[in-house]
Amino acid sequence: MMEYKVIYEKEMIKKLKKIDKKQRDLIIAWIGKNLENTKNPRKSGKALKGSLNTYWRYRVGSYRIIAEIQDKNIKIILIDVGHRGDIYR
Repeated sequence: MMEYKVIYEKEMIKKLKKIDKKQRDLIIAWIGKNLENTKNPRKSGKALKGSLNTYWRYRVGSYRIIAEIQDKNIKIILIDVGHRGDIYR
């Protein structure tokens, strides 16, 4: 089984920079531990429903990461990050 590569979208990087450093470091460490080179990107996430059903969400404290898992290309594309109260808007 292949290991997935994590790709950061430009929008994701912009949003990460706006989060305070302590939280940002936590989120980046979590991505490194749970998503970088993982063989099963679905084990630590949850599929979204409704119009966002092609995406997955990962919970890091009170923040959420929205990602697209591409099995064909073995990639996890990180699309968005934000506080759980704002992320789904």
